[in-house]
Amino acid sequence: MVKKTALYDQHIKLNAQMVEFANYFLPIQYSSIVEEHLAVRERVGVFDVSHMGEILIEGEDSITFVNHLICNDISKIIPSKIKYSLMLNEKGGIIDDLLVYCISDTKLLLIVNASNKDKDLNWILNHKLKNVKITDKSDFYSQIALQGPQSKSILTQFVSQDLLPSKYYTFKENVQILNHKVLISKNGYTGEEGYEIYASSEAINDIFQEFIKLGVTPCGLGARDTLRLEASMPLYGHEMSEELSPLDTSLGSFCKMDKENFIGKENLVDNGLTRVGLLNLDKGIIREKMDVYFEDSLIGFTTSGTFLPYLKASYAMAIINKNNSMVNTIVDVKIRNRFVKAKIVALPFYKRTN
Repeated sequence: MVKKTALYDQHIKLNAQMVEFANYFLPIQYSSIVEEHLAVRERVGVFDVSHMGEILIEGEDSITFVNHLICNDISKIIPSKIKYSLMLNEKGGIIDDLLVYCISDTKLLLIVNASNKDKDLNWILNHKLKNVKITDKSDFYSQIALQGPQSKSILTQFVSQDLLPSKYYTFKENVQILNHKVLISKNGYTGEEGYEIYASSEAINDIFQEFIKLGVTPCGLGARDTLRLEASMPLYGHEMSEELSPLDTSLGSFCKMDKENFIGKENLVDNGLTRVGLLNLDKGIIREKMDVYFEDSLIGFTTSGTFLPYLKASYAMAIINKNNSMVNTIVDVKIRNRFVKAKIVALPFYKRTN
C-alpha cells in the first residue's frame, strides 16, 4: 500500500500534482518546476522529505560498527556532527549513500535514501555486532527541508540565531519551534544554504503551514532533482549503483583507505572511469542513459541530464573514460537516432557564493 506523509493533506490543499515515489505519495510540483527551482535559488523554498529513511544505531560499539559498514571515517566523530558516506557491498559497489548524525558516543542516526531503506536495513542487520541495537525510526520522524538564501531569516522568526546550527554538516537537538521540540541540521540537497528539520508528524505539519503563511514557496520532487543536478550532486540509481565503485563516479575522496578495514575495501579498484559535466552545444535535451562518444569511440554514458532553469542551458553528468575527460573536450552524445555536440565542463555546474 502506498503511504501518505504527514503533509499529504497540505499538498492537496496547495493543488500539488502528486506522484508515487519510493512507496509514498509525494508532490512532483505545485506551480511549475522552473518557478520552484528559481524560488530556491533566489529566495526560499520548502520540501517534504518525510519519505527518507532513519535508522538508529545504539550501544557502546555504535561508532566501531558503523565505521566498518561505511567507507568514510567516523572514528573521531563528535556529537552534533554529520558525516556523508557510502555503504559498499563486498565487491566495492555502492549499496547506498547516507548521512551519519552523531547524537552521542553511543548513539548514531543514519539517514538513508527512501527507495533503499529496506535494503539498507537488512544489510545493516545482517552485519550487526553483539553490543549494538538497531531500530528503524522511519515512521517516527517526519522531515522538511528549508532551502534558499532566505532560509535563515525564515527560521529566525521562530528561534534565535544562536540556537541554530552555524556550520554546514552540524545539527542541534531539542530546538523549540511552535512549542515542538525538533532536530535542525544545516545541510540540504540543492546547493543552497538550507536546513533540514526532523520532528513528529504533528510538529512538521504545524511548521510547514507557518512557513507557507510566511510566503515560503512549496517545492516538489521535480525542482529537487533539477536543483541537485545544477549543483552536480550525485543521486542513487543515477550516479551511484551496486555496479559502480565510488572510484568510477568521482567519490573516492569519501573512501578512507587508511582505515583499518571497511566492507568492500579490498575490492575497490580503479577502472579508469570518472564523472564529468557536459554542456549541450546543440538543440535538444541530454538525459540519462545516453551513450557518449569521442571521435567515433564509445567512452561512456550519461547518468542525469535536463534543462537547468537557473543556468538556462541543457547540462548532464556522465561517467566516461578518464583518458577523454579533460575540460573543454568536445564529445558526441547520442539522442535517439542523432548525435549532439557537448563540451566537457567542470563540476559543479552551479556553486553558491556568499
